[in-house]
Amino acid sequence: MNVQAPAIRTVDDFLRWNEGREGRREFVRGRIVEMMTGGTRRHAKMMLRLATALQSMLPERFSVTAADYAVRTPLGVRYPDVLVEPDDEGDDRSLATNRALFVAEILSPSSLATDFGEKAQEYTALDTLRHYLVLSQDEPRAWLWSRGDDGAFGKPEMIAGADEVLDLSGLGIRLPLAGIYRGIV
Repeated sequence: MNVQAPAIRTVDDFLRWNEGREGRREFVRGRIVEMMTGGTRRHAKMMLRLATALQSMLPERFSVTAADYAVRTPLGVRYPDVLVEPDDEGDDRSLATNRALFVAEILSPSSLATDFGEKAQEYTALDTLRHYLVLSQDEPRAWLWSRGDDGAFGKPEMIAGADEVLDLSGLGIRLPLAGIYRGIV
């Protein structure tokens, strides 16, 4: 569903307008797009576990946020489930980053096509991005896009099984799936 707000023409207009509003929305191709609210308990647990694991494994020079902090993409503004960016003591009041290093989305039935389609294209077009991760809610399965030595993103690698580990070499860590999926599947 699209929200009509003709006075909003830029990403900055949208971010100012959206700040503090109830509900969830993104700004894509100059349009305000309503997002799903009221995700599952499983989604919430996985998002928190992923963010917590990243926060505990990454050095302090990285900042990990979840859900409410935006990423500026070539087509507008997205709100990923989990985000990592450099923490260089910038403005903590900022509403969006243009320096995402890692972005993760947790699949839901309504987000499947967007997470693998539009969002994958938008996120991997970011010059700063090193990894884009999509996680299944139903089983220990992940799809990981990683920037190659040539600077390009190839097809995603599918990693399946609770004993598997995600190689996030662009962040200098390896992340076990077991912790994210503990007690879920």
